[in-house]
This record gives sequence, C-alpha cells and structure tokens, in this order.
Amino acid sequence: MKFLIIFSLVILKFNPANSLETIAAQGVLYDYESKSTIFEKNINEPMSPSSMSKIMTIYYLFKKIDEGEISLEDKFLVSKKAWKKGGSKMFVNVNSEVKVEDLIRGIIVQSGNDACIVVAEAISGSEELFAKELNELGKEIGLKNSNFTNSTGWPDPEHLMTVNDLLTLTIRTIEDFPDLYHYYAEKEFTFNDIKQINRNPLLFNNTGADGLKTGHTSLGGYGIVATVKKNDRRLILVLNGIKSNRSRSKESKRLINIGFKQFNNILVANEGDELIDIPVWGGKKKSVKLYTKQKILITIPKRLKKKISYKIRYESPLFAPLTKDKSAGELIIKNNNETLKSYKLYINEKVDKLNFFSKILLNFKILLFGESLIAK
Repeated sequence: MKFLIIFSLVILKFNPANSLETIAAQGVLYDYESKSTIFEKNINEPMSPSSMSKIMTIYYLFKKIDEGEISLEDKFLVSKKAWKKGGSKMFVNVNSEVKVEDLIRGIIVQSGNDACIVVAEAISGSEELFAKELNELGKEIGLKNSNFTNSTGWPDPEHLMTVNDLLTLTIRTIEDFPDLYHYYAEKEFTFNDIKQINRNPLLFNNTGADGLKTGHTSLGGYGIVATVKKNDRRLILVLNGIKSNRSRSKESKRLINIGFKQFNNILVANEGDELIDIPVWGGKKKSVKLYTKQKILITIPKRLKKKISYKIRYESPLFAPLTKDKSAGELIIKNNNETLKSYKLYINEKVDKLNFFSKILLNFKILLFGESLIAK
C-alpha cells in the first residue's frame, strides 16, 4: 500500500461535536449538506419527545398521500375521543368531517392533539393500532430507539424517542416528501375562526427557517426540531429538556447562529472527480485514474487553526486486468494523526491484460529504453 498527500489546508480543529455547550438536556446540531455533526449531547438518551413526535404522525400521513392512498381533499370524520382530547387543539367539531390538508396544518401549525387522533383513526381504525404501525414504520425508516404509544406525544413513560431518531426522522421527511414539506414553514393557520400561530420561534426571525416542530410536556421539558436553510447550507437542530419557552427560543437561535457564523463547508471533491493517476502493470494502458462516486463536502470550524490533511491511499502498482468501478483506494481526511473521515475511490475504466506477445515486446522495450512499466 502507498500513501500520497495530495494537499493540505490550514483550518479549524475538526472535532466540534464536544466543543459546544447547551442548557438543553439533549441536543444535536447537524449540517445536512455535509452530513456532519457540529454539536451533540446525549443524542441516544431516551426522552419524552412531547409534540415533536407529531413529526412521525405527519410522516405516516405524508406517506399515505405520496402513495396515492389519501388525497389532500379527502375528509376525515371527527370522533368523540378526538374532540374531547385535551392539550393543544385544532378545535375540530365532533361528528364533523375535516379536510386532510386542514388536518396537516392543524397538526403542524396548531399542534392539535385532536387533529392527530382524527388522522390516526382514519388511517388505522384506532389510535392504539396507529401507534403500533408507527413503531413498524419507524424501524423501516431507520429509527433505532423510539417507541410510540400514541399519535400526539401525550406524556407516557413508554412513549420515547432520542435526539438521534428525531434527526433521522427530519432528514427522511425532507428527502422523502419534498412536495409536502412546505407545510412545516407555515406561520399561522385559522380553523373554525380561531387563528393560531406556529410555535416555532425561528420562523419569525428571518433566519431562513422552514420547519419543523416544537414540543413541551412536564415530562420532557421544552424541545424543538428546527431546520434553517441559508444559501447552499441547511442546518438541522434538535433540542429537548429546556426549562422554559423563552430559554428554548434563545438557545435555538444561539446555536443556529453559531452553526452558520462559526462553521464553513469546504468542497473537497465533486461526484465523479478524478483525483489521481495510478500506474498499471501488465495492462494495455499504463495507468488508470481513481475517482469518487460521491460529493465530498466537510464542515469546518473557522477559528481554531489546526492543519487538516487530505491523503489518498492506494495499491501500487495495480496489476491488470482491472475492472471499471472497482474500489482501489481511499481518500482520507485527517486532523494531525486522527482520521476524521474516509471515502472509497474507484477505477475509472476497464484495463485488459496484455497478451503474451505484447508482454515480450514491452519487456524488450524496458531493456532497451528503460520503460517505467513492467509487464508481468
């Protein structure tokens, strides 16, 4: 194996996840484009998600709409159970029929527990069966430590999520339902002549916020799942276990500002970029290029000046025959001696092996002219 340093850059220490502090009991700040964690705290600790778990209820509803089983114009019947439910409400009327699009807004903007139960009963027949189906769906989409017992986030010692699962759910929501996600950015909604304002404080501060959901119970404290997009960056913030609504608002703004002002994204390579030539022995070509199959983007803190090195490790020489798209090396990003990330690199073209007579000719040329490649 051979190492080649292709370039280095003077930048901030790339270990930010433990360098920030928060008043939240659990939290994460994540750069969506680079898939990098800027900050984390107790991300796998089970917690009461309160109304933030309504994101899962909406995810299930969006899935049904996306699959064509439900339309935005469909109407769902309001049961007595839904109508009587306490806590935050959309204020639906018992035995009335409510349009699905209104229920979406009633859950996202107004955090209506009544609206959640209407949706749950329409999709699954009962809220209990709906919660069971949420658990099955959660496993399918990558939630690792979540358990749903209701559709609303109503306090229950067994209704639990983690910050990491809320992050995963947010990413899946953004990626799976791009045509429906816009509802999370709506600031207000009026139903039954009752106007209610979205509780997400970031939507009202010109931050570029476009979602998602707040939550509060005595069991979980004050929490928020928020996404903010500025230019070519999107940050996702999840916090829970904060003591007050005011503190939640200040802390979420503070951490989002840190994410944008103190961290930058650096493009290392675009998808398909060819990064290095590797010599080939015994092939019809003298060399091949190694390329990356993915865009390589890293999130870098701005201030602490540590040297990040970018290295390519590869087998040298490569022996023909070679198959196109076979992995033959990796790009390694390091901070001093610590490996931060690595990315596989692939051969850009097929290389056939030389036939017997071509090998003899090549070896003869080596003897006469000192050709650098040896046929074997």
